Amino acid sequence: MPQALFLAFRQFGDPAFRRPLILGVLGAALAVAGLIGLAAWLAGWAAAGGPEWLSWITQAGGAAAGVFLSWWLFLPAALGIAAQFTDSIAGAVERRHYPGLAPPAGASALAQAGYGVWFSVKLLGLQILLLPLFFIPFIGALLALLIAAHGLGAGLLREVALRRLNMAHSRLAWQRLRWQGWWLGLVLAVMAMVPLLNLLVPVLGIAAAVHLLMRGMPGVPRMQE
Repeated sequence: MPQALFLAFRQFGDPAFRRPLILGVLGAALAVAGLIGLAAWLAGWAAAGGPEWLSWITQAGGAAAGVFLSWWLFLPAALGIAAQFTDSIAGAVERRHYPGLAPPAGASALAQAGYGVWFSVKLLGLQILLLPLFFIPFIGALLALLIAAHGLGAGLLREVALRRLNMAHSRLAWQRLRWQGWWLGLVLAVMAMVPLLNLLVPVLGIAAAVHLLMRGMPGVPRMQE
């Protein structure tokens, strides 16, 4: 797993990585700004009619809550956009590191795009469900991180596998590589909690998942036949 991340980092200058990275960041930033604004507006609306100082405090508290939510939910938003460029990111990785591969012949483009959307929505729901754990000091945040790591690793690995495998074989790939995938998800989940570093997670995760799949299951090209 460390080698997969290292190789993905080394390729970050690849032009194929730039567009998904920029669009993912811009889209997630718009979603974050909207969430913060909505939280502040709802807090202000709830305090309407009260003293001005109470309204100010409530709006400030709402904005702070919005910042926390946007930080925690940034990853699903960015992944949802970057996932639509999985083919270009994975293709760039394969051309550089696995040039002898045949063209991908896995699930249909529609199925891949649908899985990318489903994965990001599922991860978003998971992140929301895990929010109450943050009220449990330390242990709660640790549990949330471990659970999110599983969902992130499984989603990325299966998303990349669908370029070359059908749904059933993509599940098999996750079963065989679940520990490597979980460790990848854990590292990415930790990175996602660090501002600025979290911007790299979607593209880095897709690229690293390609390396995990190709190195962990060298028979993948034959499974397409």
